[in-house]
Amino acid sequence: MDNKTIYALSTVFGKSGVAIFRVSGNAAFEVFAKMTTLPAEKIVARQMYFTPLLDSVSRETLDHCMAVGFRAPHSFTGEDTVEIHCHGSKAVIKSVIKALSELPNYRLAEAGEFSRRAFYNGKMDLTEADGLADLIDAETAIQQKTALQQMGGTLLQRYDSWRNALVEILSYVEAYIDFPDEDIPQDVVENIENGVFKTAETIREHLQGNHINERLRDGFRVVIAGPANAGKSSLINAIVKRNVAIVSDIAGTTRDVIDAYVDIKGYPVVFSDTAGLRDAADEIEKIGISLAKEKIAESDFKIFIFDAATDGPEIFADYIKSGEDYVLVANKIDKLSADVKQQLISKNCLLISAKHNENVDALVDRIYNHFNDLYLKANGGLITRQRYREALLECLENLDRFNLQKDIALAAEDIRLACRAIGKITGRVEVDEILDKIFGSFCIGK
Repeated sequence: MDNKTIYALSTVFGKSGVAIFRVSGNAAFEVFAKMTTLPAEKIVARQMYFTPLLDSVSRETLDHCMAVGFRAPHSFTGEDTVEIHCHGSKAVIKSVIKALSELPNYRLAEAGEFSRRAFYNGKMDLTEADGLADLIDAETAIQQKTALQQMGGTLLQRYDSWRNALVEILSYVEAYIDFPDEDIPQDVVENIENGVFKTAETIREHLQGNHINERLRDGFRVVIAGPANAGKSSLINAIVKRNVAIVSDIAGTTRDVIDAYVDIKGYPVVFSDTAGLRDAADEIEKIGISLAKEKIAESDFKIFIFDAATDGPEIFADYIKSGEDYVLVANKIDKLSADVKQQLISKNCLLISAKHNENVDALVDRIYNHFNDLYLKANGGLITRQRYREALLECLENLDRFNLQKDIALAAEDIRLACRAIGKITGRVEVDEILDKIFGSFCIGK
């Protein structure tokens, strides 16, 4: 990171009522001296000023704007920062960018550089930066909520607590490296081993099945599977409330996987309409059926739909696996007698008519309740990035190798590498704090 002052348009380029420019760096307040009529030495931080906005070279008026300055470290980046709120026409935006580019030691910010400077200056850790990125990308209420929680430090607190526990353990182990001829007291050995075991088990529990927030970002995958003419295409059209799939009485109409994105009460869900499951002679249809089976295996939730007038739920026996999340859907109930309906209900089938949009809302509610339950169980402990999972797995590998029966220096290295793996998540990979723990807890040299 260089020491130049950076600038960028923080709002979308195009025609808008207001455009906001952000400037950050040691020379940020030069904006007031070079591009406004305000006396720069009298600017009060965090106070908004209304002023003509001038070209930095010709002093020609570009616009009238609102400008505000923030003094380090009390800003988003931790540096001196200025925001310019001007009109959002393309002409104004282009002229302001040109004027800023002509200021000495100014340059256009790189992608994410304001947040990067905030990280370097200790204003946020990497998990909070990821939360900010997720908030910007949020399209649903749940995505917004989880991103705000992460920005608030929920993951940071959890990961830091594990790392701090390991750093404390490491401080004990490091203290004995300088005294190889002395045996570690048994009670200290037990405390160290118990601490490592408890931390490892907590991380293991955190990792098991915790894919919820990864799905919150990319969308939960729900597959609609069943035989030809079961009503899969009619169902996906009813759920998304528009025609995304061709509906026909001709078997094998759907030969490819059709995806449709739906916001279900804040949860992003991608529904996949698949080819009918049957023995097909057509080579193209065979490919579609193969893709359908792949989607079934990869999905987070399965809707097994069948024509209740001709089939029963037993046709899915080969596809239902223990522990998987699914619902059996009996379609075309408008053709069934009351007795048959009751029999299907007793077999845990949900009765619908996709064609007449009957009970489809109940199916959507079932899906919502399923994902909402998963979210509530994992709330506060959501793994939001694949790199977090990889770092935690790396941490576990090192903790599992830890053993005080081997050379003490090697045992210390296992803990050190485990600490470093967690530090990769938050961006905190300081080694000096181990010395702080040692000097704070022991009388070295006694």
